[in-house]
Amino acid sequence: MRILSGIQPSGALHLGNYFGMMRPAIELQDKGEAFYFIADYHSMTSLFDANERRKNTLDVALDFLACGLDPKKSVFFKQSDVPEVTELAWLLTTLTPMAMLENCHSYKDKLARGLAPNHGIFAYPVLMAADILIYDSNLVPVGKDQKQHVEVTRDIAIKFNNTYGETFVVPKEQIQESTAIVPGVDGQKMSKSYGNTIEIFGDEKSLKKKIMGIQMDSRTPQEPKPDADKNLAIQLLKLVAPANVAKEFEDKLRAGGLGYGDLKKALFKNYWNYFADARNKRAELAANLDFVNKILSDGATKARTLAQKVLKRARKNCGIE
Repeated sequence: MRILSGIQPSGALHLGNYFGMMRPAIELQDKGEAFYFIADYHSMTSLFDANERRKNTLDVALDFLACGLDPKKSVFFKQSDVPEVTELAWLLTTLTPMAMLENCHSYKDKLARGLAPNHGIFAYPVLMAADILIYDSNLVPVGKDQKQHVEVTRDIAIKFNNTYGETFVVPKEQIQESTAIVPGVDGQKMSKSYGNTIEIFGDEKSLKKKIMGIQMDSRTPQEPKPDADKNLAIQLLKLVAPANVAKEFEDKLRAGGLGYGDLKKALFKNYWNYFADARNKRAELAANLDFVNKILSDGATKARTLAQKVLKRARKNCGIE
């Protein structure tokens, strides 16, 4: 089984990235042949500072490796180091209906938030389909909001296969429902676009301030909170604290007598401790960037070897060669 997933270098990685994509991907390393890439081409639809893209790309590599990605078990590389993916995107786009792309949730969501529509945003799902299909991927771990993109990929692959003969493996998505959508500090889905993130790595003081600033309702500490499971801090605590610790705080909040300030302090403490080992590992990696760059280079070589085979098959089947 070949597993494929990617993550954009569009800003500092956060808890939503970690629990929605990174941790599931890391857990899958032992269950198949894993291909994980830094989606720098995709970042070009929303990030227009070249130096920031370079910095973010390196930061994503450091973050992912620090959190447990093992280059001995996974092929880890930059998307742009496999240029074959852009040629495949063109082959696929010639069979992709306009209506399919117009109906994609991510496109409509970006327009609703006032982003200027460009072709990259519109055609994003086609490039994503190329990312998946060019490695003969069987399984794609994604967040709940990305499920539609895998469905689009399946539709495109089936249409190409029907038109030109069996060419692509038709992939399946894997979604962990329990952590499919991680809430941000404002209660919406955690996203860099919404400015509501809690970063995996960052300055301790500023991160504590962000967590302590999570908005709560006006009920007094003494009041019972029968809806404690809906509390934002409790939801986040369940991600980063041992189950018994999270349950203890939830029970205290439900019974009454627990102040929101104490709850948020506990959330910060458990969050900070959760990534303690990863912070140390990241510091070691940051001091040895040649090692990190070699991992990406070696990964790109392996990925490109496979991509060239799949692209050649697609070119032959559709009559390009």
